[in-house]
Amino acid sequence: MTGRILFLLKGYPRLSETFIAQEILGLEGRGIPLEIWSLRFPTDKYRHPVHDEIKAKVTYLPEYLYQEPGRVLRGVLVALKRRGFARAFLQWLKDLVRDPTPNRGRRFGQACVLVAEMPADTLRLHAHFLHTPASVAYYAHLIAGTPWSCSAHAKDIWTSPDWDKAEKLASLDWLVTCTASGHAHLQTLVDDKAKVALVYHGLDFRRFPEPPARAAKAGPVEILSVGRLVEKKGYPTLLEALALLPKDCQWRLTHIGGGPLDAELKAKATGLGINDRIQWLGALPQERVLAAYRAADLFVLAAQIAADGDRDGLPNVLMEAQSQRLACIATNISGIPELINDGETGLLVPPENAAELARAIRTLIEDPAKREALAAAGFTRLHAHFAMEAGIEDLQRRFAAESH
Repeated sequence: MTGRILFLLKGYPRLSETFIAQEILGLEGRGIPLEIWSLRFPTDKYRHPVHDEIKAKVTYLPEYLYQEPGRVLRGVLVALKRRGFARAFLQWLKDLVRDPTPNRGRRFGQACVLVAEMPADTLRLHAHFLHTPASVAYYAHLIAGTPWSCSAHAKDIWTSPDWDKAEKLASLDWLVTCTASGHAHLQTLVDDKAKVALVYHGLDFRRFPEPPARAAKAGPVEILSVGRLVEKKGYPTLLEALALLPKDCQWRLTHIGGGPLDAELKAKATGLGINDRIQWLGALPQERVLAAYRAADLFVLAAQIAADGDRDGLPNVLMEAQSQRLACIATNISGIPELINDGETGLLVPPENAAELARAIRTLIEDPAKREALAAAGFTRLHAHFAMEAGIEDLQRRFAAESH
């Protein structure tokens, strides 16, 4: 393969996007030449081990245009000489009228810088997420004519306006997405249905050790939840459900993840009288998250649809928990039922229903044999249907076709 693929990411590296890092490393291992172009600098305190294994060059576009005026000006001057600049500029103006935000303005400036600085042997732009990274890829494509494609996930699908998604879908060559619900929605926005494919991320099982033996033990059941403290993760419902459990029910909760609702949720837990049973650990690197999966007895994720439509796709944390033979309780939204068969490989409850969630949690606290049966079935199904290799092979075929 002569030439390279440029991956456009909103930020890199990010603790919450291990599935993207896993994909990049997998493609590198299959000989696909990649570069990473990030719209933002990293903000996380930690890095995952997978980030240190990736060899791709990383370039950061100007996060805010005023911070690098010389670089932006050079980018615009180069872009002005390209045949597609007028078309791209008119498209951007049309988009700006419909979406008059500073964010929209930044994307065109970043696209100009990308066009000016991308390697001469660039074969394709590939955006991860159909919102802001795809906007940069779209405008750069219109300016320079470079082919582009996209991986769509969750928030980008459900919070972007339909006009924006439809116009990008008409422009790109192909798109992959990681849930059947997202796939079905995006197919309604495109005439050529073959443009949109369902490709699961899966897990790289080589990174996960054999699950530990969970023998019956005395003392509280250790519940684990991993997720950002944001609306779509449903943590108020989880706290309310835990508060509904009988006082003599033995449990402890460990939470991993940071986010803007941190103080609010801790105050809620205190108000419910359960904060003394909760350990809030904040964001952690992958090796410590893995240790927490292995130490837990039960995993719970109370995901919901946020007021702005944002929602999870198929949360990697559920697959990671199942890889460690951990029984899972989650909500029946988005791609979660594609992973968990209710009553067979885990338990599913309606979102924002504390009473139903409490009932499910109590059932598995009081029935360790059922926990073990669900955990074993989840582990088996995960390995049968959600290995990383199938998705990597699909993407390898798509990218390798560039050289022919």
